[in-house]
Amino acid sequence: MSTDGAGAVTARTSKRVASGEGRSARFVVLWSTAMLLGLLGLVMVVSSSSVSDLQTYGDAWHHLRRHVIWMVMGLVGLLVTLRVDYRRLRRLARPGLVLAIVPLVLVLIPGVGIRTNGSARWLGVGVVSFQPSEFAKLAVILYGAAILSSRPPESVRLTLWPMLVVLGGVGGLIFLEPDLGTALILGSIVACLLFFAGLGLGSLALTGVAGMGLVAVLSLGAGYRRDRLLSVLDPWSDPLNTGWQTIQAGVAISNGGLWGLGLGASRAKWGFLPMVQTDFIFAIVAEELGFVVAILVVLAFLVLGIFGLSTAMHAPDRFGQLLAAGITSWILIQAFVNIGAVLGVLPITGVPLPFVSYGGSSMVLTLTAFGILLNVARQAR
Repeated sequence: MSTDGAGAVTARTSKRVASGEGRSARFVVLWSTAMLLGLLGLVMVVSSSSVSDLQTYGDAWHHLRRHVIWMVMGLVGLLVTLRVDYRRLRRLARPGLVLAIVPLVLVLIPGVGIRTNGSARWLGVGVVSFQPSEFAKLAVILYGAAILSSRPPESVRLTLWPMLVVLGGVGGLIFLEPDLGTALILGSIVACLLFFAGLGLGSLALTGVAGMGLVAVLSLGAGYRRDRLLSVLDPWSDPLNTGWQTIQAGVAISNGGLWGLGLGASRAKWGFLPMVQTDFIFAIVAEELGFVVAILVVLAFLVLGIFGLSTAMHAPDRFGQLLAAGITSWILIQAFVNIGAVLGVLPITGVPLPFVSYGGSSMVLTLTAFGILLNVARQAR
């Protein structure tokens, strides 16, 4: 290439950077990846739920219709948080936390919270029910970003202790539902926020060790949690009870092989594997579409993580940095926990796969939070 040609290329590149095209790349990649995962979710929700829907409701499209409604509501939330400058959300940090705590208290009141499978995780308003713990994740991220961005990171008293108080209160209420899985995800999100806020590694490590000790005590303190934990080590020790889902998920994945049985051809969804459209949708992806597509799903979440953290690193201010880091951590941690449970390397906690699983509150709040991440990405340096 001639010197003139090289100079022209350099000039064009500089012009693109100056005009913001380089910054918009993060936005485009994040948006495109999330939408591809969402489209995959639409296909897999109808594929995984059609058999049970036909048997239960006489309508093979029951879950799909509801899923589309939740997705539309989530996209509306995404567009709102995308259009409103994320800096304006700072003033909602404290009110948002209060609004998150109130329904977490209400859900524990007998006769108010909707109890399913032994846990009171839902509140009903008319014909609509929602899961307060999903809103709590976003509220804690917003509050943490607002507090940590306005205080010196070297001050443990002003950073670590306020966040531990919030985590203890909100996480404790979620644990009482009981929902240890979501409480652990919330704790991991707070740890990531503290790390990105610049808390000293010594303080962070000490807090982490104490947290893991508490988790061990809570996990082993209840019989059903202990059984779930032990079933990860040896699901065949109780193959018809605590190990059933892990074994059936493994069978589904192995049946799929490299290229899958074909869309709609899952065997696991014929009553062998419960919760196929929510907790175990990744197993159906692997069974019907194969190992190759399953790996692509994992890679898609890695792409979201890389570009989400890149957005955090190039955010215009510390508040935006912590918002982006917190939301990215939320998505990555939840995907890791869900896929890890399906693969049998983590205990089953009942958390959905972001953007893919059927789930009303989870879908709406994840998309709404993702709009904030896109907002920061659009303004990143």
